[in-house]
Amino acid sequence: MNYYVGLSLSSGSTLDTGLAVLDEDNNLILIDKFYKMNDIIHFFENFSSLKQSKMCVSLPWDKTMLNGKWRVLSKPYQMVATNPMMPNQDNWTQRYSTRGAEYFKTLTEQGIEVNRFELYITRQSLHLNSCYRERTPADCKFLQQILRYEWGFDELPVNMMPMSQLEAIIGAILAKENSKNPSNIKVISNFRGLNVIDVIKTPIRENLLV
Repeated sequence: MNYYVGLSLSSGSTLDTGLAVLDEDNNLILIDKFYKMNDIIHFFENFSSLKQSKMCVSLPWDKTMLNGKWRVLSKPYQMVATNPMMPNQDNWTQRYSTRGAEYFKTLTEQGIEVNRFELYITRQSLHLNSCYRERTPADCKFLQQILRYEWGFDELPVNMMPMSQLEAIIGAILAKENSKNPSNIKVISNFRGLNVIDVIKTPIRENLLV
C-alpha cells in the first residue's frame, strides 16, 4: 500500500510545521505538527512506511529581511527585485526559505519521491481558497469545513484544528493526485533540485477515493 505525505513546512522553528498522511483509501491515518527540523528528520527516519510514501512539501516564505514593514509585503511578490536602485543586500528579496532543502534532496537520493508545492497556488487550483485573510481563524475554519464536508475527510473534528495541519492535508491530496493521475499535474518551477508541482485542473473528488 502506498502512503501520501503532505508537509506544510514553516519558515522557522518558532512556527509549527504540519504533517498529514493519507492511505490508498483516502483515510487520514496520521496528523501531527512539529517545530524543529530535527524533529521532522527524526519522524521520517522512524516512519516504517517511508519507502512506500510519496511526499509533497510546501515552500515556506523566507521571513529574513533587513527591517521595515514594507519589506514584509514586498518580499513575497518581489515588487522591487529588478530595480537596480534597490540592491539585493543580504539576499532579502529571496522569496522562499531553503529550510530543510538539503534533507529532502537526500530523501530523493534514497528513492523516496519528494516534490515541493506552493501552498497558496495549490489552494487556488483546488478551489480551497477563501474570501478571508489568509491564516486567520475564519480562513482556518473555512478550510477545515470544506475539507470535511466537500472533500470527504469525515474524520476531521468539528473543533478548530491548527492551520498547519490543514495545509498539510492539501499537500497529501496533491501527492496522491500526482501518483494516481500524473496527466493532471504540471511542473511550475524547480527549487533546489526538486520539482514544484500543481494540478492542471481540480481533480474529481470521487477519484480521490479510488
